[in-house]
Amino acid sequence: MNIDNFSKLFDHTLLKPYADEESIKALCNEAIKYNFKTVAINNSNIEKAKKYLYNSEILIDAAVSFPLGQCTLQTKLFETKDAINKGAGEVDYVINIAEVKNRNYDYIKNEMESIVDICRNYEVTSKVIFENCYLNETEKIKLCEIANKVKPDFIKTSTGFGSGGATIEDVILMRNNTEKDIKIKAAGGIRSLDMVYKFLKAGAERIGTSNSVKIISEFNSLKD
Repeated sequence: MNIDNFSKLFDHTLLKPYADEESIKALCNEAIKYNFKTVAINNSNIEKAKKYLYNSEILIDAAVSFPLGQCTLQTKLFETKDAINKGAGEVDYVINIAEVKNRNYDYIKNEMESIVDICRNYEVTSKVIFENCYLNETEKIKLCEIANKVKPDFIKTSTGFGSGGATIEDVILMRNNTEKDIKIKAAGGIRSLDMVYKFLKAGAERIGTSNSVKIISEFNSLKD
C-alpha cells in the first residue's frame, strides 16, 4: 500500500467538547499536510473547518446525535440536513441504543432509512455508529441485518466516547454479517500502526482516530 492509499483510510478526528478554533485550524492543516480522507468534528465546527479546508480535497465528517444517540428522530434528521448544508461531505450518526435494548427494531430501521436517504439524496457518505460496547452479539447481528436492507455506505464500531472502543472481534462479526458493499469503519482507541493493520486485516476499510499523524509517521518511518 502506498502512502496516498494509506492516508485516505483515515478520518482525522477531534471531537472533544473543548476544541477551540485554533485546534480546528491545526486539525485541518494536518489533514491537508497528510492527505487524510476527512476531518471528523462536532457540527458547531463545520463552518470553521470549511474555511480552513477551502480549495482542498479533504471532506468534513459530521458527528450526528453524538455521542449518546438519544436525540429524537426529528432532531437527528434536522441535524443531518443542517450539517450537510453547512458543508459536511460525510455523516456519522449514532443509533438510538435504547431502542435496540427495547428490541424496537422497526424504529432502528426507520431511523437508519431516514438518515441514509438524506445522505444519499445529497450524495454524502453515510456511516451508522453501532456503539458496540453497549450491545450483545445478538443485537450487533440484528443491526447488521438491518444495515443489509437499508444499505448505508458504512457501519461503524464506536464513538470512542463509550465504555469501550473498536475491537477486532467486533469488526470480524460485522464483516461476517454484512454484505460486502457495506464498508466497516473502526474507531475508538486506535493508537498505533500495528492496530491499524490488524483492523484492516479483520475487514475495516476506514479508521477513525485522533492519532492519525502519529500512525502515518510510523508508516513513513517503515518506508524510509
